[in-house]
Amino acid sequence: QLQLVESGGGLVQPGGSLRLSCAASGLILDYYAIGWFRQAPGKEREGVSCISSSGGSTNYADSVKGRFTIFRDNAKNTVYLQMISLKPEDTAVYYCWTYHVRDNWGQGTQVTVSS
Repeated sequence: QLQLVESGGGLVQPGGSLRLSCAASGLILDYYAIGWFRQAPGKEREGVSCISSSGGSTNYADSVKGRFTIFRDNAKNTVYLQMISLKPEDTAVYYCWTYHVRDNWGQGTQVTVSS
């Protein structure tokens, strides 16, 4: 059974950094594109970044370009989201996603940017 598990969230001050991880079980991630999404309170879930199965292609939302980096370690079956220069507006629950038979989501990890 496919399972995605996010980790690495927490409370950080503005300007700080976090690295989120998305670890997969029940699926070899090598063959799948992975996306990171986020949902802030009272807002719709939005796409943050995605990476191709090979890692050779990445995309970012305009709001995070230059601050977030998505990368993958297929040997560890894990995709990461490195976040720097965090802003209060980055506060949200962050989810990773992939499509295999259907949409698959992790449980999310909370990121709070606050002084």
